[in-house]
Amino acid sequence: MADKRADAVVLLSGGVDSSTCLAIASQNHRCRALTVRYGQRNWRELESARLVAEGMRVAVHRVVDIPLGWIGGSALLDAGGHGTAIPVSPDGVSPSVPPADAYVPARNAIFLAMGAAWAEALGTPHLFIGVNRVDYSGYPDCRPAFVAAMEQALRLGTRSGDLEIHAPLMELTKGQIIRQGSDLGLDYSITFSCYDPRGDRACGLCDSCIHRKKGFAEAGVPDPTDYES
Repeated sequence: MADKRADAVVLLSGGVDSSTCLAIASQNHRCRALTVRYGQRNWRELESARLVAEGMRVAVHRVVDIPLGWIGGSALLDAGGHGTAIPVSPDGVSPSVPPADAYVPARNAIFLAMGAAWAEALGTPHLFIGVNRVDYSGYPDCRPAFVAAMEQALRLGTRSGDLEIHAPLMELTKGQIIRQGSDLGLDYSITFSCYDPRGDRACGLCDSCIHRKKGFAEAGVPDPTDYES
């Protein structure tokens, strides 16, 4: 039987949020997953994105190389970090606003533009991104106002003019996100969130690891992550 669901492009990093977003989108859409290899120090997330895409049986999974290391200004970039250490929190408490070097300049703007281009080529208005403002750690490109502005800009800048950016996690806490993904059958053991992986293990101290730990505890779901600390 032919799949009559509408096509959608989903931005997939391989972490908790984007993987849950894909699980949600897959309920009513035939998904194309887009992963960007942009020079991130978190190389392990690329393997997780592949595993999640396979597990969710997406129609197409594309990994696109868009090196951003030349921009600099972030410890999360291999080339741009210039050996800068990933900010960690030994007390296990995430700061309300992250250090400047834990932010990749305009990353979501770049990714949304790429996703919108692919969506238009596919003839679909549906583009999904797994940002949320509750546990977003103060990043400016995770705010509702940013997503709304990007949607308007991309409508104006594309021939179809009907793009819809779906952000189904926007109002959810990390715990609510994990609970919803678990209910949808998402295997979180294949996801990876750490900014500074130690081989196949997560560091356990970076901002992303702290939010991940907190989310599993809040959701009441066993955390399958192998943390070094």
